[in-house]
Amino acid sequence: QVHVVESGGGLVQAGGSLRLSCLISMRAFRGYAMGWLRQAPGKEREFVAAISWSGGITDYADSVKGRFTISRDNAKNSVYLQMNSLEPEDTAVYYCAADKDVSAFRSIATIARRMRGYWGQGTQVTVSS
Repeated sequence: QVHVVESGGGLVQAGGSLRLSCLISMRAFRGYAMGWLRQAPGKEREFVAAISWSGGITDYADSVKGRFTISRDNAKNSVYLQMNSLEPEDTAVYYCAADKDVSAFRSIATIARRMRGYWGQGTQVTVSS
């Protein structure tokens, strides 16, 4: 049984910060990269950030580079997203996911296949101007 539980979202003013957390409790995903995607109303799901199993490789979407930081704690099966200098354009539901490599997160189709049936509920982030 897979549990994917995202948390930490909320309402924040532009320029503020939030820290998202995600627990993926599935033994089959051990050794996998983990990452975050987001989906704004009326838009497709998009890549935000990803991190390798060791934490030594990270990747960020250009729109969040320099503002967001991804990290993980393998002992807790968890991945985190520290979001600073938030902008109204960051408003979305944020989802976490796992895949074999960081590079896989650049393909939403690839992640969707991997996570089919396993997606969590996501966590809503709303940034007011």
